[in-house]
Amino acid sequence: MYDEMLIPYDGSDEGEMGARHGIELAAELGSTVHALYVVDLPGVPRSLSLREDEEALREKYREHGAETLAEVEDLAAEHGVDCVTEMRSGSVSDKIISYAEDEEMDAIVMGSAYRGKLGNVLGGTTDKVVRSTTIPVVSKRMDADAR
Repeated sequence: MYDEMLIPYDGSDEGEMGARHGIELAAELGSTVHALYVVDLPGVPRSLSLREDEEALREKYREHGAETLAEVEDLAAEHGVDCVTEMRSGSVSDKIISYAEDEEMDAIVMGSAYRGKLGNVLGGTTDKVVRSTTIPVVSKRMDADAR
């Protein structure tokens, strides 16, 4: 049913929780996981402002992305799960959705932070993905004590 699962991962605690859940699910189902890290530079759009240190900042983000993807690869290997890694740049929720659609993922597995009552109204990346794709999304939310 879920032969190919996308696990977006940013190195955060909630991301790790989602990655661990997705890999454990993949191990049970015999699925392949696709780990995705999205580089999303903070600040205004490029056409409005150029930063002198922009390339150095991009390189730091790429290095962090490579480290986080290696964490998912290691966790997948521990569970005997095949893992494909990918790094993209842009809006996190948009890139998660486009990767899942382009690569014909059967499911997206994500962690979600506890945001309290107001945070649930505002939403986060997981909420945006759930609202914007027809691909099934499995989300594992942190509880208030874990944040």
